[in-house]
Amino acid sequence: MSDYIEQHTYHGTTTVGIHCTDGVVLCADMRASAGYFIANNNTMKIQKIDNHAGMTIAGGVADAQNVTDMLRYHSNIHRIEKQEVLPIKSIARLASLIFFQNRYYPFIADILVGGYDKQGPALYNIDMFGSLDKKTFVTTGSGSPVAYGLLENEYRDGLTVEEGKIIALRAVKAAITRNIGTGDGINVAVIDKQGYRLLTKDQKKAIITL
Repeated sequence: MSDYIEQHTYHGTTTVGIHCTDGVVLCADMRASAGYFIANNNTMKIQKIDNHAGMTIAGGVADAQNVTDMLRYHSNIHRIEKQEVLPIKSIARLASLIFFQNRYYPFIADILVGGYDKQGPALYNIDMFGSLDKKTFVTTGSGSPVAYGLLENEYRDGLTVEEGKIIALRAVKAAITRNIGTGDGINVAVIDKQGYRLLTKDQKKAIITL
């Protein structure tokens, strides 16, 4: 039974998050694989939580989508009741608690939570057991070793969102070249004081050849 579940769980991915001076960049490929089978070549692995926050998903797609829905619910409730956005740190802490509470029957996922609030930009990594780490740059998924190779070399303090977009796209493109679980295109989202926005196909092409 466990082998069957492993073979039919959609996984295999590369996601990248970069903390910049004026915002956060989230980037991910579009392939979902089940074992050696490409289950979906148009998977949206960057999800909008609220107008000021987003997340990437790696691991089991269904598990990650479940966590996404819970974060959206609590963020929307907080905004309606308090008339202010839920801080990014609070969203990340909530995600950490959700994973930790389910550690005996865990959500098989690794997520990045990023956004822009009154404290400025923030980026966090939460794993399947609820570990919470604040990051300047991070990558998750099966292609992360390749992506880290580029990020370690290219990242520097003081990056702007415009510069971060280029590095994130290059990192995921490198993973597509070398990792079988990564491919079929790249999505990029930017979150700054203007809010959450997903780059169009033309905007991505203007930055890098996909």
